[in-house]
Amino acid sequence: MAGEPVSVVEVTDLAVGGMTCAACVKRVERKLAKLDGVTASVNLATGRARVHHPPEVLPEQLVAAVEQAGYTAAMPEARRREGGDDEETETEQERHRLTVTVLLAVPVLVLSMVPAWQFRNWQWLCFVLAAPVVVWGAWPFHQRAARALRHSASTMDTLVSLGVVASFAWSSYALFLGGAGDPGMRMPFSLVPTASDGVAHIYLEAAVGVPLFVLAGRYLEARARRGTGAALRSLAGLAAKEVAVRDDTGERRIPIEDLRKGQIFVVRPGERVATDGTVVEGSSAVDLSLVTGESEPAEVAPGTAVIGGSVNVGGLLAVRATAVGADTRLARITHLVTEAQAGKARAQRLADKAAGVFVPVVLTLAATVLGFWLGAGADPQAAITASVAVLVVACPCALGLATPTALMAATGRGAQLGVLVSGPQALEGLQHIDAVVLDKTGTLTSGHMSVARVTAAPGGIGEERAIRLAGAVEQGSEHPLGQAVTAYARRTAPDGTLLDVTGFAALPGRGVRGNVDGRLVEVLAPDDELPAPLDDALSAAETAAHTPVVVRVDGVTEALVEVGDVLRPGSYRAVDRLRRLGVRPVLATGDREAPARAVATALRVDDVHTRCTPEDKARLVRELREEGYRVAVVGDGVNDAAALAGADLGIAMGTGTDVAIGAADVTLVRGDIDALADAVRLSRSTLATIRVNLLWAFGYNAVTVPLAMVGLLNPMLAAAAMSVSSLLVVGNSLRLRAWRPSPARSRPSASPAGGGKGLR
Repeated sequence: MAGEPVSVVEVTDLAVGGMTCAACVKRVERKLAKLDGVTASVNLATGRARVHHPPEVLPEQLVAAVEQAGYTAAMPEARRREGGDDEETETEQERHRLTVTVLLAVPVLVLSMVPAWQFRNWQWLCFVLAAPVVVWGAWPFHQRAARALRHSASTMDTLVSLGVVASFAWSSYALFLGGAGDPGMRMPFSLVPTASDGVAHIYLEAAVGVPLFVLAGRYLEARARRGTGAALRSLAGLAAKEVAVRDDTGERRIPIEDLRKGQIFVVRPGERVATDGTVVEGSSAVDLSLVTGESEPAEVAPGTAVIGGSVNVGGLLAVRATAVGADTRLARITHLVTEAQAGKARAQRLADKAAGVFVPVVLTLAATVLGFWLGAGADPQAAITASVAVLVVACPCALGLATPTALMAATGRGAQLGVLVSGPQALEGLQHIDAVVLDKTGTLTSGHMSVARVTAAPGGIGEERAIRLAGAVEQGSEHPLGQAVTAYARRTAPDGTLLDVTGFAALPGRGVRGNVDGRLVEVLAPDDELPAPLDDALSAAETAAHTPVVVRVDGVTEALVEVGDVLRPGSYRAVDRLRRLGVRPVLATGDREAPARAVATALRVDDVHTRCTPEDKARLVRELREEGYRVAVVGDGVNDAAALAGADLGIAMGTGTDVAIGAADVTLVRGDIDALADAVRLSRSTLATIRVNLLWAFGYNAVTVPLAMVGLLNPMLAAAAMSVSSLLVVGNSLRLRAWRPSPARSRPSASPAGGGKGLR
């Protein structure tokens, strides 16, 4: 029997132009939601709409719906193709309009505010200078207000346009009909509107001050908002444009778009690695700081994986491409950051609801104030002044910018530090977690066999010589133990090379042996009594659940080598910082009791669960949630996917599997568990910033609108206050760009973790 049809939902991003405030955002969302099966989330700071729609609703219909709301819309890719410099051109036009407005408006403001400088017919000069400001300087506001009116809507531009027109219209009446045009007229300036003394006052300073301050505020605000997206643009800038490919014909440069998986490309010192790949020739160090947040360059050699966007700071490298285009790690990071910035926090959804009714309420208040003042017998110009001040001072811009600017700055900063969040909900979830379930292998530990400690026998050849001979003979072994010993020996050798081995033989169940530099070298499981120092080291290895092997040279035991899955360098500090942040650490692993307890002891974790199946981990998460904990799960493997998906917050190691990363809300790109504490602190700082922004946005209107209603706020000052409110919100968000993790502290020595896998 055929199953029930599965509803398919597509996601389309639109670039939306012409939005100026949170009321615009709400209007676009409502218009899109009128289409069947369509939901939309619009971001004022990025000018993007994330639209979920059924396949039968085409992108062209979405664009048409936005345009019907009175705004422009296009697919982001189409907009980039049609004119990549549109944003720069628009910014240049705004700068030009602002410059001309300043030149015309400043003389009007000075003459209106300094009575001693008011010469004969000064008011007529001000009128001539103000007219182009009112018409041309404020034209964008009039245009958008008229467009909104055609769609029976009102926005922040409606308030500004009405304020400018009302101020200029009253001033024109005063000049031509109210006696203010007398050549010898002098007008005192007051911060508080006053009644006339028989001659109608002119408010040309308000007529030019409102567009001047709003234009200046918009320009500065746009520059500041661009700063919040600097991290995303810097990630995009890491992508190479060309690559030097090596093939049978030699070396040639091709566009990065033409590079194919499996091709070999060359990376010279100082160049960026063009795409993800594996080193096939050369050795060097690569700087990953801009991609994963790693502070120190990583050494690479043949067989080492490298990440596109990292910088080669050493020798010449030949790299085989393993991923290209959208499949690269850099592309996925950029995509995740873009996705995160497109969402909305709960606080922003509340602000958007308020903004949806804000402008109509302000218009009603302005009309009510005008009617009340006139009905009470007040001077008409005082009534109009109070009404204009209400229109100008009440602006929902700050409400619309409070959350998205903070999210843009925080997600961008997180990406720079190697922390990727999937959206605002994940950022909010990070703030509230109070228990974290940690996987052991690959999360707290390195996830692969490494040499934990070497103990040399007294009076023998010494640790350095013993490990070099052992590494040489283990070159012929394919066992993880042998590979770990060889890698350690090569890493500690002065020149990075090992001696040759002859007569190599594997001893099943025991170890290996061979001739190195004329001596018989054996690396075996310890089965005889050992000298005192080595015997003590053997006991310590068993306690730590490490796998011990002994190095014998010409039949004499020279050293004991402990091999195991060692703790990541930042694990102790990470768990300690989480504990200090009020988060309860819980260790859940599929490993045996001994290695799990060794890790728990080293990290001072009391709650330990061993031999956990994927179902056991998911059940543990449910139990913790039932106890009232808000649970985060950190993992890196397929076996962690179910627990990651079932937790309040799933956190994947960037070095883990795609399944784990896909099920997670947060990804620690650089594979460092210490980044988790940074993520928690960053989320708390971000949410605190958003709360301050919203408090200011609501509080500003709660204070200034009543002042304007009772006639205690000059329209020009109202315009300045309105612009400053938006700038303060954006400036407060920009502080997150400079957010820094807590400085590193020295950690107490902890025994490396266990996880031995048995002898050969």
